[in-house]
Amino acid sequence: MKQKTTEFLNTDLQFIKGVGPILATRLADVIGGRRVIDFLLHHPSYVRSRKIVNDIGGFSGGDTITVPLLIKSHKKGGSFRGRGRRPTQIICDDKMGNRVIIQFFNSNYLDYWLKKMPVGQWRLVSGRLERSARATINHPEFIEEMHNASKIPYAQAIYPSGEGLTQKIFTNIRDQIFKVMPERIADETDDRILEFFDALRHIHYAESDADLMPNSTYMAKLAYCELYAHQCAIVISRRNRNDIRNHRHPRSHKYDLMSRFKSVLPFEMTGAQQRACDQIFADMQKDIPMMRLVQGDVGSGKTIVALAAAIFMAESGAQTAFLAPTDTLAQQHYAKLKPLCDKIGVVCDVLTGRDKGRIRREKLISLRSGRTRIVIGTHALFSADVEYKDLGLVIIDEQHRFGVSQREQLRAKGANPDLLSLSATPIPRTLSMTVYGDMDVSIINEKPAGRKPIKTSKLPIGRISELVARISVQIAAGAKVFWVCPLVEESENDSGITAVEERHKYLSEYFKNVGLVHGQMEKSARDTVMSEFADNNSDMQILVATTVIEVGIDVPRATIIVIENAECFGLAALHQLRGRVGRGDAQSYCILLFGPRTKDEGLQRLDILCETEDGFEIAEQDLMMRGVGELLGTRQSGWLHYHFVDYRAHRDLFKLASCAARDNDMDAWSTDLMQIFDCGVTLGV
Repeated sequence: MKQKTTEFLNTDLQFIKGVGPILATRLADVIGGRRVIDFLLHHPSYVRSRKIVNDIGGFSGGDTITVPLLIKSHKKGGSFRGRGRRPTQIICDDKMGNRVIIQFFNSNYLDYWLKKMPVGQWRLVSGRLERSARATINHPEFIEEMHNASKIPYAQAIYPSGEGLTQKIFTNIRDQIFKVMPERIADETDDRILEFFDALRHIHYAESDADLMPNSTYMAKLAYCELYAHQCAIVISRRNRNDIRNHRHPRSHKYDLMSRFKSVLPFEMTGAQQRACDQIFADMQKDIPMMRLVQGDVGSGKTIVALAAAIFMAESGAQTAFLAPTDTLAQQHYAKLKPLCDKIGVVCDVLTGRDKGRIRREKLISLRSGRTRIVIGTHALFSADVEYKDLGLVIIDEQHRFGVSQREQLRAKGANPDLLSLSATPIPRTLSMTVYGDMDVSIINEKPAGRKPIKTSKLPIGRISELVARISVQIAAGAKVFWVCPLVEESENDSGITAVEERHKYLSEYFKNVGLVHGQMEKSARDTVMSEFADNNSDMQILVATTVIEVGIDVPRATIIVIENAECFGLAALHQLRGRVGRGDAQSYCILLFGPRTKDEGLQRLDILCETEDGFEIAEQDLMMRGVGELLGTRQSGWLHYHFVDYRAHRDLFKLASCAARDNDMDAWSTDLMQIFDCGVTLGV
């Protein structure tokens, strides 16, 4: 881009006519920045009709209308029971004599409204009609004299907004930006840049909802540009990684740790596990840092593959940091992996925020000296006082729980260490091309030997007493049961959704020692209950919980999971929850309880779960049914959130953009797009 264009796109919104610093700050919270380019990438979500009608008859409350009104009188605002001013009211009639009240709250400018809307004059008013005891329009967005009727657009593009930001504000900023844009980009000679800005104009001045659909001409064009920009950034990231050489110590065979590791494993690795190990070992012997993702269903054996990588690194004399999202999961990994490490003579330790005083100091000394070869822990692993003698490998478990910055904070503790990420959330391939585009991917699609398929069924919640009777028989035979509810407390409205606290009381009438965990409990108390449930020697038979048990608890004796109001969960979440059972040799069961108000779409999701255990198939179905929002969820802080891309509608564009980026020599157009979409670079740099 020409410098003049770059300067324009970097312009702070406070310098746009009618904005100012306060409004620019408020806008930044909604659009993600305070530059012109941030506004341009914040596109409208739908179009509201502004077609002029003669009267309000036939329109319901909530409809937006544009109607001529005759001003009949004004009512001055005043104090209102000590709680602020009464609204300023303008009493009007439409052409059929229907009474309409225009209201302005927190306003005491009666003289202003007397002048702007004088009694006996017609005004064209546009806004949302409210119907209760009377027809009302609060804070109309357009008030024009009748001879200015042509100025009111017949369609208004509506922007995602926030507190204190009206659509009029967005419209005014849009108009100011596009008013000066032709002059600001006049020096551009690249037709592709001009076409890009032309597509932006069409989106911001959309005339119908069809213009904003993902497959419309201009939305698809902008989506491709955005995908291409991110794919170019991925290509550059890979090239930069390939430029890093000689970060690895020569691997020693002195202790033959890998052979000893295989000999102490109490089982044979599956073919998929061995294939993943071979790919990892090949990466680790290169002179460029590994960036690999191991993707596999819950219970597929990713942790053992990760340990194999850590042992492989230990043979070179370097250390491994194994990052887990919770204390419980870190302790669980430690309890599972330390006995194996002890048998082959590799020092393995755990470090979490709970470690204090002398214990913490001793662990830090062992890490700094290099004695500890494998350390498992939480965010404590990249605390400021933690030093590694030679950090060669970083393993990130449940990697979607961590943002890019957290990942890089840990990698910064070493000299370009290898990175191995683990994910139990299967992702359709079209998604992983962008979410993990800078990583090589290994798939573990086999279950360990002896694991039986989980029998999944759905059941109306009205048959809960029958279910409790069946569970009693299983518990008497030694089974443990997870019981999951979507809410912590009863909802004030009549939602028909049972909360964990109510269900805990209900089940406690039938069973002894029923545990309860949810997100509002103190973390230490929650961990204590989970640990007791996981203890084979405890008599806790049932654990009633919210989704806090989705990740981080491994109880082989737990062979039943009941998911209540299963229709409230997405497929990905249900599949994750189901993975809490089926982790031993015994037959396991998943019962999906659904409420009487469950719609056909909800039952369809449950049917899919009953038919397959293939996480990748479930993820594909979830993507097609509900979109990426449900699949990725709100916790996926390290994943991309696009402006124009729709994961379902633009599936074909992913591959096109990826191929184009790999075949490109990063010309000016590529650089321009990466700057526009902030793909790891800043505008003008």
